[in-house]
Amino acid sequence: MVQQERAIRTRRVILEAAAATFDEHGYESTTIAEILERAEVTKGALYFHFSSKGDLARGVLAAAVTTGGVRPHALKLQELADAMLLLAFRLPREPMLSAALRMAVDPRTRRRFGTAWPEWAEVMADLLREAKARGEVLAHTDEEEVGRMIVSAWTGVRVVTEGLPGAYDLPGEIARLLRLLLAAVATPAVLPRLEISAARAARLYADTPTGRAEAAGSVPCGITA
Repeated sequence: MVQQERAIRTRRVILEAAAATFDEHGYESTTIAEILERAEVTKGALYFHFSSKGDLARGVLAAAVTTGGVRPHALKLQELADAMLLLAFRLPREPMLSAALRMAVDPRTRRRFGTAWPEWAEVMADLLREAKARGEVLAHTDEEEVGRMIVSAWTGVRVVTEGLPGAYDLPGEIARLLRLLLAAVATPAVLPRLEISAARAARLYADTPTGRAEAAGSVPCGITA
């Protein structure tokens, strides 16, 4: 059991190191030697868990689809909003997420490895289906279409605001986006009950293991626990 736990930790350390290096230098410019140096593991340990740099890239993309920190809520639409708000809050703090986005918008890596967007769109569609079954969503809503649009718009906001002059708070921008999008699909009784704000994202993050460790100063910003 101890050996298995150590192997799981080692795999995570390697994946975190790869993500941080991909995020800093891009996939194409990253070398295995740089990942080994950052992870402080042997080449044998790396290749025990990952067969190639491409395997590491696929691992980063898979790990980026996460709803960690989203609490169960009486409203499924609130859970949907929380997932997107938390992603916006976590992105600049967690290289795993920002590296996956960087690879997704790079045509070279996108052609080789695809993106995590289809999986994210399905996460959104599943939440919308549950919300519709509970009467939170208008009956004419196409869950797959709206899920895809949410992910597309989220990504667009992230990419566009990064290139605009001035400073933009991503959770705040995503909160504005969600208020616009969910107003088009939520039932009138549900919409006023949703809390969609950057402040909520910060509170949710602070209650995650990473957020608590970060607040205590025991985990450097950007390294997930």
